[in-house]
Amino acid sequence: MTNPRRPPAGQHPVRYPAPLGPGDLIAVTSPSSGVAEAMRPRLEFCLEHLRQRGFQVVVGSCMDGSGITSAPAAERAAELTEMLTDPKIRAVVPPWGGEGALELLSLLDFDRIGDAEPTWLVGYSDTSTLMLPLTLRTGVATVHAPNLMDTPYRVPDPLSDWLDVVAAPRGSSLTQGSCTLYLGGEMVNFKDNPTTRDWKLTTPGCWKLLPSAAGTGQVQARGRLIGGCLETMAMLPGTPYGDVSGFTDRYAPEGLIVYLEVAESGALAAARLLHHVRLAGWLDGANAVLIGRSGAPGDRGFTQLDALESALGDLPVPVLYDVDFGHVPPQLALVNGALATVAFDGTTGSLTQHLA
Repeated sequence: MTNPRRPPAGQHPVRYPAPLGPGDLIAVTSPSSGVAEAMRPRLEFCLEHLRQRGFQVVVGSCMDGSGITSAPAAERAAELTEMLTDPKIRAVVPPWGGEGALELLSLLDFDRIGDAEPTWLVGYSDTSTLMLPLTLRTGVATVHAPNLMDTPYRVPDPLSDWLDVVAAPRGSSLTQGSCTLYLGGEMVNFKDNPTTRDWKLTTPGCWKLLPSAAGTGQVQARGRLIGGCLETMAMLPGTPYGDVSGFTDRYAPEGLIVYLEVAESGALAAARLLHHVRLAGWLDGANAVLIGRSGAPGDRGFTQLDALESALGDLPVPVLYDVDFGHVPPQLALVNGALATVAFDGTTGSLTQHLA
């Protein structure tokens, strides 16, 4: 496949797919891990959830869950390209992340995707490996939000369901806020509970301001949202698919709100990855940095907070952490490319996204 064409430097509008409406077609494919037979009841429950919300659903052929990935890389890339360029399909969502999305980047037809009418791509974790390059290279907005297998969960206030976010008209302003409870225990086993809809959010939590970074206890920052899962996206700097500064030049004269979350890396590894993306210039255009709540472990007394202090503590912009996104539910629905305002009063946070 060809490398994607980049628009020239200068201000270009971010492109938002058409709002999702009743009767629209949502496609499901597995660009990374497929769905094992034991998890098929959960998959069917999630597909029926979409139908009950008023959507049509089509499931691709790259769904096999017997191995690490759902199909050979070329087949996964071809199916995703077809779905993102099919005018009948209005949104694409994978069942979940996995380990193999990086294999697709050199195989996706970004030129064709960029020339097509935009389609929503939704997900997180390994799906970040695809969504971030898609937004950086084409200027098409993508949505960092629960994958399909988590979509039936009831979303607590003041967060928003991704299905509602992608249904919002262009030009809308959408406000979400910090959640007071999060999942402190283990995730539900879908094999034993395929129809579960409720997180057990019992652990009190709140957003926090990194003490050593810029800020006086209150934050008010504005910029275009860019980010995702640190472990997968940290592979992208220095490649044609991780040009954050180029995106800033072309699409984000307002600057950026960069959001990152650690899925499972120990604190020392997380610190190295954070230093890497900073050295690569990913934070140079940031007006604020958001770090998702993480359940990842520390290392020999070096904590995840120590990792943030090590890599980000001297940033000249505010760094908020324990923000509600990533691998510890619940999750904000974050639109890559959206113009966002982040506010924090020392206790409560809010995020307003403008689809403009």
